[in-house]
Amino acid sequence: MAKSLKIRDLSLRDGQQSSFATRMTQAQVERCLPYYKDAHFYAMEVWGGAVPDSVMRYLGENPWYRLESIKKEIGDISKLTALSRGRNLFGYAPYTDEIIEGFCRNSIESGLGIMRIFDCLNDVENVKSTIKYVKKYGGIADCAVCYTVDPKYPKLSFWQKLMGKKNPAPVFTDEYFVEKAKVLAGLGADMITIKDMSGLIPPQRVYALVKKLKAATGIAVDFHTHCTPGYGLASVYAAIAAGVDVVDTNCWWFGGGTGAPALELVYLFCQKLGIDLGVNMEAVAKINEQLKDIRSELNISVFGKDKPAPKPFNPVVDATPAEVEEQLNRAVAAAEKEDFATLLDAAQKIEAYFGFPAPNKLVQEAEIPGGMYSNMVAQLQALKAEDILPKAMELIPEVRLSAGLPPLVTPTSQIVGAQAVNCALDLKAGRPMYTTKNNQFVSLVKGEYGTTPVPVDAEFRFKICGVREESNYDISKYQSQPNPELPEAGGVKLAENEKEMLLLELFPLVAKPYLTGVKTKAYQAKAAAEAPAKEAEAVAEPKAQPITGHTIVAPLPGKVIEFKVKVGDAVAVGQEVAVLEAMKMENSITSDAAGYVKQILVVAGENVATDTVLIELGEAPVAAKAEPVAAKAVSGNKIVAPLPGRVISLKVKVGDTVKAGDEVAVLEAMKMENSITSDYDGTVQQVAVAEGDNVATDAVLLIVG
Repeated sequence: MAKSLKIRDLSLRDGQQSSFATRMTQAQVERCLPYYKDAHFYAMEVWGGAVPDSVMRYLGENPWYRLESIKKEIGDISKLTALSRGRNLFGYAPYTDEIIEGFCRNSIESGLGIMRIFDCLNDVENVKSTIKYVKKYGGIADCAVCYTVDPKYPKLSFWQKLMGKKNPAPVFTDEYFVEKAKVLAGLGADMITIKDMSGLIPPQRVYALVKKLKAATGIAVDFHTHCTPGYGLASVYAAIAAGVDVVDTNCWWFGGGTGAPALELVYLFCQKLGIDLGVNMEAVAKINEQLKDIRSELNISVFGKDKPAPKPFNPVVDATPAEVEEQLNRAVAAAEKEDFATLLDAAQKIEAYFGFPAPNKLVQEAEIPGGMYSNMVAQLQALKAEDILPKAMELIPEVRLSAGLPPLVTPTSQIVGAQAVNCALDLKAGRPMYTTKNNQFVSLVKGEYGTTPVPVDAEFRFKICGVREESNYDISKYQSQPNPELPEAGGVKLAENEKEMLLLELFPLVAKPYLTGVKTKAYQAKAAAEAPAKEAEAVAEPKAQPITGHTIVAPLPGKVIEFKVKVGDAVAVGQEVAVLEAMKMENSITSDAAGYVKQILVVAGENVATDTVLIELGEAPVAAKAEPVAAKAVSGNKIVAPLPGRVISLKVKVGDTVKAGDEVAVLEAMKMENSITSDYDGTVQQVAVAEGDNVATDAVLLIVG
């Protein structure tokens, strides 16, 4: 067992992302930085993951400035680290080497010291470019092996056994992870991280894995885990006993629960073993003084209430409670004897004493990421189909195995979860499974994300993709994002430098409105400063009218991201009218009545409480009451929406000939693109929707005759 241990603090990235939806503002970060400078962490994870997206999308801030400002304050005292998805960087599609190189170079020039690189399939081919460019520009390549487990397959029936059927042999063995790490080390990895994004690795497994990885690679090993299922703290203790070089932790007020274990509980354990962390715990206590208030601020702004917090504790000045001291002694003795059941019990009792969240037994039993489960629940609530959750959960192992048994990590966890929901909806409607497919699932099965841990059956690939051979994503087909001039900002380019262009490439849907807003605001400010002084004209704000019609309210507290309708629009039952961000999820708000939008009572970006009135529906405006032109009756076979969503694109027009199985439209639902295919041969007689329309389940999209 080593006598020193390096600490990577996650509080400013993974910590706030796991527990507070990545909503720390620049001002909140800056309140902590002077004390971080004194804390002397080996590393601070401050960037990557959801940070660049969220600071633009929700905070209107510059992600490059976030990284640069932290580097300016911290200097070389702690290495700044970020998380990226290999060739996918932050997106779902692979990027060209030119973009990967530009991103790595600009990140390191802006202050990044360590890039943690992972691939959602553990396909080493997808991380080669990032390793090369991180090292080329002087960064440290931290290559992560994503920990996952084999599915819990349904038990075979007597008749299945009699017919000789059996479940697949285990894939995710210790040898699987060791071989991946050895290849990564050969590619130039400076360190290997066991990335347990779901918190599913128990103490006995990580103890063995740390020892095997260190022996096989000869380079530093880092352990990253979460506490959701209840293993986190005990597994960190076991990794330390096994000689791990670095562990990832959060400061007290951001620790435990859905995040990584609290540093202070690791410190107490290491004190017993005489292990030096190299961290100034007095400075950490000062960081915690700031984080305590920030935690409360984030809870109110994100969740609408101040959620329960652990008991205050500062190991520098507070005596360790007798109950905790007893459990620490048990934990140390258990770790030395490799008694992992006792180690787990002691660690869970320590966290329980301080009031950290209890283990999530549902996630532990299901052995899927907590975020994946909560995402499925939110999707089904939006679809008004919560009753199919048990079936969707039951289908996850089958869907995952059919797709090549991908590890359940972003984005594959979302892809598999959304497809399991689609399959459950198909079965409920009496359709065969995979009638409704999301396009990301098609790409995964086709091979465009890379090589899966087990081969996809050729006939299944043909059923899903129309081809039997695996085909990788063709980088040559990548199209750069347009960079138009902005008339509203004086004709400047949307992206005026390489860093802005990278934001546009990596986050096109978020960066475009963000950059447009920044440029327009700057142009208006300049124009106002140069214009002659004028007497400001008072403009009376329109007052909301008394509510007399049907109201659509917020079903839970959150932040209104956007409205899908405007005053005067006709609304159908089940139509999506707004998107509410709550509990780290985007929730679709649908109308439970038909009518016309009379008033919108809040503005996008506003935080609302449960039952806040968002929209009032009324009768049709006078202009809308004119007699509609009678539509020509069209007979034929109807192609309908299998689930509610937004029509992204129509692939056919009236008069086109289609065959059964042809793609006719793309429907965005559950944050996935779903390909809508024709069930019939024939000619398109009518297109009943337009691109951008929101549609309910069973809404007619096309008629084929």
